[in-house]
Amino acid sequence: MTEANTFVGQLHRNHAPVIGHKYSIAASVDDDVIGVVIVGRPISRHLDNGWTLEVTRCCTDGTKNVCSFLYGAAWRAAKSLGYKRLITYTLQSESGASLRGAGWTLIGEAGGGNWNCKSRPRIDSQHPQRKLRWEAA
Repeated sequence: MTEANTFVGQLHRNHAPVIGHKYSIAASVDDDVIGVVIVGRPISRHLDNGWTLEVTRCCTDGTKNVCSFLYGAAWRAAKSLGYKRLITYTLQSESGASLRGAGWTLIGEAGGGNWNCKSRPRIDSQHPQRKLRWEAA
């Protein structure tokens, strides 16, 4: 996970490295890593049913079609481990072309907003708008 998180820390445009994960996959050309996908338990406790995983980070150096390749590889790995569903989220400003290219389905809007409250103060998210949920099943 350290290598995948290092890659995310250097190149991901929206998020920092993750705390934990189930598995990560890298795409490479020769000896150069050109992309990584990190998969873990769903962030939403309501979706954490033991049969669902979530792509928490997908990050590339911009090489064409690598995101689609990684999303497809992540789903094949999840299925081979016995999972029934793999989900991820995009910002509404993102097209989702890589997910569609990998055969994923747009489920609809989800999340967003601010989780900060008086009883449990939290740092505001840098992306408080609603997201789009995608799934491979």
